[in-house]
Amino acid sequence: MSDVTFQLLAIGIYFAAMIAIGVYAARKTKSHEDYMLAGRELNPFTAALSAGASDMSGWLLMGLPGAIYAFGLIEAWIAIGLTIGAYLNWKLVAPRLRAYTEVARNSITIPSFFENRLRDRSRLLRIVSGLIILVFFTFYVSSGMVAGGVFFESSFGAEYLWGMLLVSGVTLLYTLFGGFLGASLTDVVQGMMMFLALIIIPVIAFFTVGGLQGVQEGIADSGAQLQGLIPADLDGVAVLGIVSSLAWGLGYVGQPHIIVRFMALKSVAAARPARRIGIGWMIISLVGAVISGFVGIAYVQQSGLGLENPETVVLAMSQALLHPFVAGLVLAAVLAAIMSTLSSQLIVCSSALVEDLFQVFVKRQPSQRTLVLLGRACVLAVAAIAALLAINPSDTILGLVGFAWAGFGAAFGPVVLLSLFWRRLTNWGALAGMVVGAATVFIWDAIEKATQIEFFTLYEIVPGFVLNLLVAVVVSLLTHRHDEEVQEEFTRTGTMVAVRAGEPAHVSAAAAADRNVLP
Repeated sequence: MSDVTFQLLAIGIYFAAMIAIGVYAARKTKSHEDYMLAGRELNPFTAALSAGASDMSGWLLMGLPGAIYAFGLIEAWIAIGLTIGAYLNWKLVAPRLRAYTEVARNSITIPSFFENRLRDRSRLLRIVSGLIILVFFTFYVSSGMVAGGVFFESSFGAEYLWGMLLVSGVTLLYTLFGGFLGASLTDVVQGMMMFLALIIIPVIAFFTVGGLQGVQEGIADSGAQLQGLIPADLDGVAVLGIVSSLAWGLGYVGQPHIIVRFMALKSVAAARPARRIGIGWMIISLVGAVISGFVGIAYVQQSGLGLENPETVVLAMSQALLHPFVAGLVLAAVLAAIMSTLSSQLIVCSSALVEDLFQVFVKRQPSQRTLVLLGRACVLAVAAIAALLAINPSDTILGLVGFAWAGFGAAFGPVVLLSLFWRRLTNWGALAGMVVGAATVFIWDAIEKATQIEFFTLYEIVPGFVLNLLVAVVVSLLTHRHDEEVQEEFTRTGTMVAVRAGEPAHVSAAAAADRNVLP
């Protein structure tokens, strides 16, 4: 068989396995809550790898190595910021969000949690949250489809459009029927494939180019003008670049497709082992991606391999260094990175449409079967719109992901934190902060593109996050009214987190509720 046949065989086996998992999950999905949240039965290992795989997407195996390849170690600040942000997200947000969403009338989406937590009778908070999810996830889903098209174009010389449609179609198939459980179980397989690929490729390439000396000589011979972690000519623009990269970590707490994994955990106590598994997976994977970018420069230089798109450096090395079938499995791992995020985002979009928009406007509660069917229809509709946007992409994969990441981080991040840790947040404060945060991302991005002012190169998540936080606090202080039921839920959540996390018996309920919580 030819090399391409071996590679396509490996990818075909991978596609078949994903569809089989989707069919298995479909048989386990009996209700709307099962379809959207897997019945809150995810174990720590599944939750950790699912959160990591759905988080990283094609950026991990394409965007980050490509950025390192093109610009140097300064791009690693993104990885550092993400690692810090992910750790704090698991440590602080995961256990409390798992408890609070159960206490607050068993909320199964982020918008419904906001409404229930803050007793928003106007329903505006839920509607606006749902609309924000749909807007930014359309860009995010589109980025995954673009990555799928680029993958087949660079790996097999196939038409971009057909590659994009194939990846989108297979992902849609197992997500459509398997729902949240299908997305989570496929994420586990995909997370392990990504993990192994980012160990195997850089290690083999490292020894192929002659070790550390070969890497250094290859980079020198390439003439690449790479920047270090802290550039020698550190100026205002470089500082803004480093701050912007670190600021990616701010976005974690506002990403619906990631924090929904916290809500689906079997218990509050499961957050601790899940954190350890997830952060361990993340650190090793990110280090592998950074090393792949550097070793890729040396390998391309020594081998004379033509590389038009830096974001395909891992794909090119895998095809050149490994047996075609093994290379096909590595290529499948790249697809796994793309598809894991894509499936998670489609499920969250579906939940926004059905749970947070459709049910707000219908007076009569639909049956569970009807809700599941609506969820599947919404997955199909969002995928169709995102595919139309992906036909002629106007930005890089990293650029599309960065905009959507900033949108969610700035719109939801401060509101999630305040909802969990501040008693006095109100529905009007949350709504005002959310709108300001989302609008700031659009306005800041537009100003950056229209002007040459250096200050506006700062990643838009920073001003959006800060303004959201300030507005939410100020408006809440102006509109706060005491609600005994809300206060009781807040206290009960704190107690639940403390008790289920294994606090000593002598810790009082009041102390447990108030620890690390603003008055």
